[in-house]
Amino acid sequence: MAQNRRDADRMETSKISVLLLEFSIPAMIGMLVNAIYNVVDRIFIGNTPELGATGLAAASITYPVTLVLLAFSLMVGVGAATLYSISLGQKDYKKAEVYLGHTISLSAIAGIIFMVVGIIFIRPLLRTLGASEAVLPMAEDYLSIILYGGIFQIIAIALNNLTRADGSPNTTMVSMIIGAGFNILFDYILIVQLGWGMKGAAYATVGGQFLSMLYQLFYFMNGRSTVPFTLASLKPQLADTLEILKIGIPAFLLQLANSFLTMMMNAQLVNYGGDIAVSVAGIVTSASTIIIMLISGLTQGMQPLISFNTGAQRPDRVKETMRWGAWVGTIIAVVGFLIIQIFPQFVIRLFNQESAVLAMGIPAIRIGTLAFPVDGVKMVWSSYFQSVGEVRLASFLNLLRQVIFLIPVLLIFGPMFGLYGIFWAIPVAEILAAIVTAYFIWKDFYNKPAMWSEIN
Repeated sequence: MAQNRRDADRMETSKISVLLLEFSIPAMIGMLVNAIYNVVDRIFIGNTPELGATGLAAASITYPVTLVLLAFSLMVGVGAATLYSISLGQKDYKKAEVYLGHTISLSAIAGIIFMVVGIIFIRPLLRTLGASEAVLPMAEDYLSIILYGGIFQIIAIALNNLTRADGSPNTTMVSMIIGAGFNILFDYILIVQLGWGMKGAAYATVGGQFLSMLYQLFYFMNGRSTVPFTLASLKPQLADTLEILKIGIPAFLLQLANSFLTMMMNAQLVNYGGDIAVSVAGIVTSASTIIIMLISGLTQGMQPLISFNTGAQRPDRVKETMRWGAWVGTIIAVVGFLIIQIFPQFVIRLFNQESAVLAMGIPAIRIGTLAFPVDGVKMVWSSYFQSVGEVRLASFLNLLRQVIFLIPVLLIFGPMFGLYGIFWAIPVAEILAAIVTAYFIWKDFYNKPAMWSEIN
């Protein structure tokens, strides 16, 4: 255990560039692998003749529900990981132990509640999300299985944040690779070879999440972590629970807003372009997710460095982490932007070969990703406020794009410009959100003497 604590102290002494590579590369690989869960499902679904564009629409219709599941995972995981990192920076190992136990128990409770409520209301929920008569049976086949396995996803994702905060990003990466590898293999076996359709895709996803969860639990229960896991720490204490949920609210609201936004967009897409438009939007989302997940992995690698050095009173190292993160995030976003803009047909064909999908999808994916060059630095800046525990501001910035800007722009652009107006709303909202986020970063770095005066 002493060796583990010496390893954690490296975050206060080692070079930031080295630490950022050490923490972010495994996180980026892990998040990329995590994105594969949905992307691979949609590739197999879209290229299976019995499913095709209708199956893609079914997967897209259920996406808001999986985002709500992710919202609960991140509320617990990000909240606990931030407090865990700060506790390690303060050398308060008993408190870190409490946050570890609470992560597991709160994740399990959230998973059970989500499963029960989801299964009871699955049909009316899918109809509310815009499932047509053709799409509804496939969507129900897929979602019912995902709901039963939701507890595995919540625990796995929450603990991924804790292992990274514990100074073991490679464990997070391996956990995700194991899960995604299972998902890819069994997508092929269950969908292509056995013909299980949407149910096969769901079983493959749940099985991968289960294995990822087991690997994370093994890490914390065999003495490899900085603080020991104890059964006593599983019992939720009200004050600690509220603190975790409070810090995790920005991440929760971000995914909840994504869910509401996806539901609203699907309703408009059905109105202007039918099920094909929903399929196209699912492809645009899947392609964008790969780039966004890479940047998200970068910000997750930055989080323990920022949180630890905030707790250790090292603002110089916090600022250096932000500088490196902004550059790397921008490079990732620009490379993704160029690939999609130059090779849109290739990207669309990965998911579906139908001529109607290609005709609609090529202009849609080019328009929807126009703001990628600013997304990288915007996501890095937004993540800073959550990492230092500024919950209200982090929540506000996370809601800028999804709610405050995008929903009004969607409501205006849809009726004015029709189907492609919906896709144009995305880059417009992204750029507006980036401008506001830049203002708050400038204000915090250069007008906050208690934190930054000695290094400006």
